[in-house]
Amino acid sequence: MSKKVVLAYSGGLDTTVAIPWLKERGYEVIAFSADVGQGEKRFDVISKRAKIAGAKKIIVKDLRREFIQNYAFKALKAHALYEDKYYLATALSRPLIAKNLIDIAKKEKADAVVHGCTGKGNDQVRFEVTIKVLAPKLKIIAPLRDWELKSRAEEIEYAKKRKIPIEIKDSAYSIDRNIWGVSIECGVLEEIDKEAPEDVFLITNSIEKAPKNGEYVEIEFKKGLPVGLNGKAMDSVKLVESLNKIGGKHGIGRVDMIENRLIGIKSREIYESPAAALLYFAHRELESLILDRESSHFKNIVSQKYAEIIYYGLMCTPLKSSLDAFIDTSQTHLTGKIKLKLQKGNIKAASRESKFSKYNIKLATYGKGDMFDHKASEGFIKIWAQTFQGEIK
Repeated sequence: MSKKVVLAYSGGLDTTVAIPWLKERGYEVIAFSADVGQGEKRFDVISKRAKIAGAKKIIVKDLRREFIQNYAFKALKAHALYEDKYYLATALSRPLIAKNLIDIAKKEKADAVVHGCTGKGNDQVRFEVTIKVLAPKLKIIAPLRDWELKSRAEEIEYAKKRKIPIEIKDSAYSIDRNIWGVSIECGVLEEIDKEAPEDVFLITNSIEKAPKNGEYVEIEFKKGLPVGLNGKAMDSVKLVESLNKIGGKHGIGRVDMIENRLIGIKSREIYESPAAALLYFAHRELESLILDRESSHFKNIVSQKYAEIIYYGLMCTPLKSSLDAFIDTSQTHLTGKIKLKLQKGNIKAASRESKFSKYNIKLATYGKGDMFDHKASEGFIKIWAQTFQGEIK
């Protein structure tokens, strides 16, 4: 009797070849494909390919709404940016896919789960840590770390011998895409002395091709969560899709960075995240209006740690839960509207509005109506300076 495994199936070369490779080792394969907003990917074609490759069963789940609401928007509320640049699109999707792998494995009474990650990347850690924490007894198989196939050419030959249809891409880049962003690496991008060519980018215009005239967008938040766009209430998925189109048109959301990977090497990564860039900018503007100074400054520290937790694949840990509690509390009054102006890759706050605003024009103004007690500042300065008197020699 063959053993049963659930494979995280993308429909690409690696995971397609993994199906016969697993079958030849006595496994019955259930292919699981997660729709996290990959764009033009057709899951009917992917399912057919998995069937021809030898999968016993194919399961497709639309996880876009869960991904946005329970993963991406939690990162947004935390203002989590890895190394101040990366909006964590790929990193956020892996624990969600892993959680569903576990659920399917339990339902199908599978012996193991399988992923198609290499031994050099971060995703293997994100998958496996999530699985080990949530289902420690479940076996994990990683063919790309174990199999005898040493190159892409050998994988293609392996598939051809078994008459398996594969998707051979002309692109020299490795691309991972979901509704929250696009991650691009490999090819000429590995040469860090060269500018990223325009054919790398999928969803954003260059500054040169972006419209000359700017565009205004107004984003409405309720308790830190985006709920409306340009005066209309909007579903989370539709809102992100709309902002991706608008931001991409204006060249918003491109990132080119040298990144410190979890496994200890540096890599050059290109990212496109138009919606995330706009939402983070608007969310920060709203926080600056509502949060008190000490909460705001402390949350900056939390934001960095939260980003590391996501990047390191530690989303199912006690610290993540504890930080979520603090972040949710900080967002209690984060309700309001932020209008942004987008133009040639730039984002500018055009207006800010909230009934919970701590901005008081009667205290801030230098003009008529100033109610600030200027004389009181002398005593404040004396007490403030007293702390440091005598320390400088």
